[in-house]
Parts: sequence; C-alpha cells; structure tokens
Amino acid sequence: MSRLSDKYNLIDETILWKEYRSKKSQEIRSYLVEKYSPLVKHVAGRVAIGMPQNVEFEDLVSYGVFGLLDAIEKFDPDREIKFKTYAMTRIRGSIFDELRSVDWVPRSIRQKAKQLEQIIGMLENKEGDVVEDEAIAKELGVSMDELSSLLIKISGTSLVSLNDIWFLGDENDEVSFMETLVSPQNLNPDVIIEREEIKSVIVEAIKTLPEKEKKVIVLYYYEDLTLKEIGEVLEVTESRISQLHTKAVMRLRSKLSKVKSVVARR
Repeated sequence: MSRLSDKYNLIDETILWKEYRSKKSQEIRSYLVEKYSPLVKHVAGRVAIGMPQNVEFEDLVSYGVFGLLDAIEKFDPDREIKFKTYAMTRIRGSIFDELRSVDWVPRSIRQKAKQLEQIIGMLENKEGDVVEDEAIAKELGVSMDELSSLLIKISGTSLVSLNDIWFLGDENDEVSFMETLVSPQNLNPDVIIEREEIKSVIVEAIKTLPEKEKKVIVLYYYEDLTLKEIGEVLEVTESRISQLHTKAVMRLRSKLSKVKSVVARR
C-alpha cells in the first residue's frame, strides 16, 4: 500500500473529488490515478478480445491511460453517475480514438461497413420497420453466407460506434453515449433539455432493435460482458454474437446519425 493510499483511503471520495475540483491538488490527482489505474487494464483486456493480432495489449493500455486522465479532469461529482462508470466510458473511447487514428482497419473494410450501414438505414426508412438479413443480403447483392462473413470482417469497426461523443455547444458540454442515459445535474436548462432529447432518442432507438440484438447491446455496453460471455448467456457462438452486435450498431448508427445532424445544425 502506497503513502497516498494510506493518506486518502479513509476520506470520503466525494469530499476528495470536490477538493480536487476546487484546488486541482496534484497529490489528490496522483492518488486517483493510482486508485483507478487497474480500470485501464480491465477495459483494455475487454477491448483486446477479438482484436487482430497486430493490435498489442500494451498499446491498448497506453491509449487507455489518456482516457483515465481525461476522466479525472472532467468528472463532476455532482452528477448522478459513478466515477468508475464514467471513467470506463472515457477509457474505452480513448482506446478506440487512438486505434482510429492509426487506421488499424483496412480501408476496404471501412468502405464495406459504411455501405452496409447506409443500406440498413435506407431499407428501414423505406419499410418503416426492422429489416431481415435476407433483405439486406439481396440489396447488397450477396448470399446469406457472404453477408455473415462480411459482418464478422467488419465487426471490429463497429466496436467504436457507441462511444462517440455528442458535442452540445462547447467542449465542456461533451456527452458520451453512456452519460446520455444518466440524469444530468447542475446544467443550464437548454443543455438539460437537449441532453434529455438525445437520451430519449437513444432509448427509443435501442427499443426498436430485434430482441437478440437489444440483449447484446445491453450486456456488452451496460453489463460489461465480453462477446464470448454474451454468447454463453444467449447460448450461441461468439461469432454469432459478433454478427448480432455489428447489425445492432449499424441500425443504431443510422438512427443516431440523423439526430446528430439535427443537433449540429442548431
């Protein structure tokens, strides 16, 4: 146990956060980094599962550290959200931001992912309901087996999708996907209304998903299960869960991108 742990472990953490927010004590910051650094390895370990072999675990950890530091700087103890939940979202987002910046996904796969997302959005707008795999495959001009193979290939790109940040005004009004499902506190009325609108849209979008896809989203993003663990819960293969996750994210991205466009024009 370190000297900082000995000094701060017995102090109520809410008090520590408020003191850090007001004084920016480097000693308290060091304690918080030390206390929550295991979260980085935990999240990196989860992300590493299913990643290509060229993605090194230690690189994921180093990317995640930036997310933890960012979380410590921006966390507001007055909000109805636990720091652990907030930090895990930031860490995961930071890892994928860095992966995106080094372009770890082949361009051809990115193009296929974008094409698939557009087709799903177009078909669901046209039909006004969830479209089945057969319709998606027909529109793509591929067989069902080819569609299944494609979903597995692009599954890695979809893991970043629900960690996007919504910008509501300036950089201090960032809202992550997870945060939109938590009631915000101490914000001006316009921002509260806007966040609540986004929260409502996300909740409604998730409700429209097919039942299995909905379960995958909840278990992956809110229960922090790996795709393999979700497969065990739903009694299907990990590759099948990967396909379900990818389709769910494509559907949600199509719906949420429209909302983001509306928000951006305000």
